[in-house]
Amino acid sequence: MPQLLKPLKQINTFKCKSKPPKPSCKSTQPPAPHPPSTTAAGNTRAAEQSCLALLQACNTFSKLTQIHTHILKSGLQNNPLVLTKFTATSSDLEVINYATSFLFSPESDTRLYDTFLYNTITRAYAQTNNLKAKAIDVYKLMLERKKLPNKFTYPFVLKACAGIGDLNLGKSVHGSVMKFGFGDEVNVQNTLVHMYCCCRGGEGGIEFARKVFDEMYKSDSVSWSAMIGGYVRVGRSSDAINLFREMQIKGVCPDEITMVSVLSACTGLGALELGKWVESYVEKERVQKNVELSNALIDMFAKCGDVDKATNLFRSMRERNIVSWTSVIGGLAMHGRGVEAVAVFEEMVRSGVTPDDVVFIGLLSACSHSGLVDKGKRYFDSMRKDFSIVPKIEHYGCMVDMLCRAGLVKEALKFVQEMPIDPNPVVWRTLINACRAHGELKLGEKITRQLIRNEPMHESNYVLLSNIYAKMSDWEKKTRIREAMDMKGMKKIPGSTMIELNNEIYEFVAGDKSHAQSKEIYEMVDEMGKEMKRAGYMPTTTEVLLDIDDEDKEDTLNRHSEKLAIAFALLNTPPGTLIRIVKNLRVCDDCHSASKFISKIYNREIVVRDRNRFHHFKNGLCSCRDFW
Repeated sequence: MPQLLKPLKQINTFKCKSKPPKPSCKSTQPPAPHPPSTTAAGNTRAAEQSCLALLQACNTFSKLTQIHTHILKSGLQNNPLVLTKFTATSSDLEVINYATSFLFSPESDTRLYDTFLYNTITRAYAQTNNLKAKAIDVYKLMLERKKLPNKFTYPFVLKACAGIGDLNLGKSVHGSVMKFGFGDEVNVQNTLVHMYCCCRGGEGGIEFARKVFDEMYKSDSVSWSAMIGGYVRVGRSSDAINLFREMQIKGVCPDEITMVSVLSACTGLGALELGKWVESYVEKERVQKNVELSNALIDMFAKCGDVDKATNLFRSMRERNIVSWTSVIGGLAMHGRGVEAVAVFEEMVRSGVTPDDVVFIGLLSACSHSGLVDKGKRYFDSMRKDFSIVPKIEHYGCMVDMLCRAGLVKEALKFVQEMPIDPNPVVWRTLINACRAHGELKLGEKITRQLIRNEPMHESNYVLLSNIYAKMSDWEKKTRIREAMDMKGMKKIPGSTMIELNNEIYEFVAGDKSHAQSKEIYEMVDEMGKEMKRAGYMPTTTEVLLDIDDEDKEDTLNRHSEKLAIAFALLNTPPGTLIRIVKNLRVCDDCHSASKFISKIYNREIVVRDRNRFHHFKNGLCSCRDFW
C-alpha cells in the first residue's frame, strides 16, 4: 500500500526570514496532500511495452536470457502480461522449462498470476513431447491457487491427457469440465472427443468419444474429423468410412484434416476404388490440397496397390516435405521395387533433402524385400557415417529381416548377438520364422522357448512354437502347446481376406460359409483346383499344420480365405478384370503358388497385399520373384 504524504508543515525545512502565518483556530484539518504523481505508473507502462516489444522480436535463446535480465531490472518479474508473452516466446523457442524455472522460482509471487498466464504455460507443456504430464501439474497448481479455469483452459489440458493416453485421468478432467460448466462449449467437446479417441483402457476410450460426439448439440467439421480420426487410430476403418458418409448426409463440409483421416481409413481397408472416389471428391469440392493431404493420397495409392499412381502424384507435387519422400520410398519398398526405391533415395539426397531415421527404415525395407543385401549393408553403415543417424531397433530389425529373407539365418543370428542394443521380441520372431522357413528347426525351438519365458502371455510366441513342432511332425508337443494356450485363454488370430467390389468391402475367413453366394463360391474353388492341377499345380500340404492325411490337407488348403476371395471375384467381375485382395496375415506358400497358376489360367492380374508387402501375380509369375 503506498505511503500517505505527510502534512506539509512537518516536511517544510526551509528557513525563512518572515514568520509563517499562524493556522486559523477555526480549522483543525491539516493541509490537503498533493495529488499522487502519475510518473511511476507511466514508467511501469513504458517498461511493460518495451519488454513486450523485445519479446515479440526475440528469435534466439541468447536474446531471451538478455530480456529475462531486463525484466528483472524493470521490476516486472510478477507482471502477468509480460510473463505470459515471455512464456509464449519460450515455448516457440522450445525452452519452456527455462521460462517455468523463472516463473516458479522462490522469488516469484504466483498469487499475482492470472488464468491467462496459467493457460499459456499449460498450452506450452501440452504441445511439447515428453512434458505433457507437466501441463496437468500446472492445471492442478492453478486450481490450488484459486484461479478459475475458463473455456480456453480445458482444450489445452485435454490435449495433454490425450498425449499421456491415460483414460482415467481424462475422465477425471472431463468431470472438472462439467463441474465448471464448460460441457456445452464446442471447442471443449471437440477436444474431449479427441482425448477419448487417444486413450485406451477400462471400457475403451473410443466408446466414450462416440458418446460425447452423439450428445453434442452442435458439431462442426472439427468434431467429425476428430471422431473419424479416432476410428482410424484404433483400426476401425469401416466405422470411419460409415461416419464420413453420415457426415455427407448431414451436409457438414469436410476440410483437409477430415480427408486425410478418410484416406487413412481407405488405406486400412485396402479400398482402392473408394480411395479414388475420395480423390475425385477432393477435386470436386475444392478441398485445399496441402502437402499433408497429398502425402495421404500417395500413401493410400501405394498401400492400396497402385504404386504407379502414387509415384505420379509425388512427381506432380509443387511442394514436398520429408514425409513425401518417405511415402514414395516406402510404397516402392512394399511392392518389391527396391531398385526404384533406392533411385528415389539417391535423388532425394542429391536434391538437398537430408534423410531422417524414418526414411532409412523405408530404404532398408526396400533392400530387404528385393534381396539387395549388399546395398542394404552399405546404407546401414552410411546412416551413422554420412548422416550422423544412430540406428534404432527398427533399423536393426530391417537388417535381420533382410538377412533372413536371403536365407542367411546363421549370419542373422550373429548380427542379433552382436547388436549394441537389446533385440526386441519382433527381431526374435523374425529370426524364428526364418528358422522355420529354412529348416533350422532346433534353433527356432530354442529361441522360441526363451521368448516364451520372457513373454509368457504373448499368444504369437506359442503359435510360433506350435508351428515349429508341426513342421517337425511332433504332433504330441504341438497339442500340448495348443492346450497351454487354451488354459491361458489365448486365441490364434484367424486369417482373413478382404476384397472391395462395387464400393462394398467383403471379408472372408478360412472355411467361411456365411456369404449369400457360398455354394457358388465353393463350386468355383473346386473348379479352380481342377484347372490348376491340369496345369501342373501341386498343393503345398506342408503348410497344413494338422495331423491329418494329405487329402484332408488339400481340402483345408482349398478353404483358405485368399482362395475364397479370389473365387468370389472370378464369379462377380468381367473376364480380364484385375483382382485386388488384402490379407491380414502373411500369405502362405500354397496360396502364393496357387495365385500364380490362377493368374495364368484365368488371364487375370491378381494383386495381394499381405501383412508384409504386395504381390503382383500376372501370367503365372509374381513380382516378388519368389523372394518374400
